[in-house]
Formats: sequence, structure tokens, C-alpha cells
Amino acid sequence: LEQDIAERDELTQPEKLVMSSERFVKHFEDRGFTNIVLSAKAHSVQTTLDTYRALSREISHVPLHLGVTEAGTKLQGTIKSSVGLGILLSEGIGDTMRVSLTADPVEEPPVAWGILQSLGLRRRGPEIVSCPTCARCQVNLIPIAEEVTERLKNYAAPLSIAVMGCAVNGPGEASDADLGVACGRGQALLFSHGQIIGKVAEDQIVDALMAEVDKLIEEK
Repeated sequence: LEQDIAERDELTQPEKLVMSSERFVKHFEDRGFTNIVLSAKAHSVQTTLDTYRALSREISHVPLHLGVTEAGTKLQGTIKSSVGLGILLSEGIGDTMRVSLTADPVEEPPVAWGILQSLGLRRRGPEIVSCPTCARCQVNLIPIAEEVTERLKNYAAPLSIAVMGCAVNGPGEASDADLGVACGRGQALLFSHGQIIGKVAEDQIVDALMAEVDKLIEEK
């Protein structure tokens, strides 16, 4: 069957995958098997999008297992999976998913969770909101954001925590954050949902922010 379809040059790769999938489903449903989950992964993001969109229209009763297969090493695979799966999930397509990386398998679930969390489909643990460094940034923001991320990794509460490099725009740009810091020269403002709640010295930024996180979790 696969060889027969592949030899039909007039078909695009997505069309071949859809035709093969439809025949696969019919083969098993004709024999009484209805508990089916269908996967039609490709290494091309565009082929993956075209194929799953067509499958969701043509055989909408069959659950779809999403994935960009053979996506590459950690960086490339994360990018391709995030683009492909993110678009499909945002369109309401897909029931289960797998992120495939040429890396330690433990790297895959965090990417999958990150995709789901970015789309607001799942929340587990804090989300970090942090800005790129620019001319207004007067502190070494990168290690501050990395330390906050590291210290929050074992927290389960679905909080939004901001680490901003500018005291002028920080509270406003991250006004939806549960808690955050907006850094200036030698100090930072602590804020919650855009409202200033305190000021701390630069060497106390992370400890002060974590103290507020713990306090907020206790209050909830």
C-alpha cells in the first residue's frame, strides 16, 4: 500500500500521508477495531501542518497524536516542535503529542509542557516573564533571571513571575504578573500586578522576590 501511494507522483507528501492514513483507519474499522489513535508525523513542519489539518477534516472522529518526527537536536528540535505543535494545538487540532529530540529523553517533557503552558492549555509551576536586555537595563539581568528560574523550578503553584530590566517600563509591561521585580541602578522595585509594593537593594533582589513568592503561596 505504501509503495503504491508513493509511486503516484501527482500526489504531494501530505496527500500521500492522508490517503495512507484513511486506508489504515478503514482497514481496521472494517474489522471492528474502533479504539484508534492516528499519528502521521513528518520531519517537515509544513508537511506536518498540512497533513494534520487535512486529517482533522477528513476523519475528524479519529483522535490524532501530534509530533514533528526526526526534528533534530535540542535547539532545532525544540524550535520545530514548538512551531508545528503550537500552531496545530492553537487551531484545536490534536489529542496527544510527543516532542522528539536527538537529546537525552528527559529533555522532551519540559519542551512539551512549555508548549502547552505557552498556549494556556496546561499550567504547572511558575511562568517566568523576562525582558531582553537593552540600553535602559542597568543591572546584569541575565544571571538574576537564571537564578530566579532555578529557584522556582520545584514550585508547583501556577504563578507568573516577572524579572524586568527597566524600572521605568517594567511594572507596566508585566502588569499581569502575580509578582515581579523591575531593576534599576543598584536597586529594584518589587511589584504585584503592576502595583509597586517595595524597593530592595540590587544584592537582595532574588531573595526579596522569593520571599514575596513564598508569602503569596501561603496566603493562597
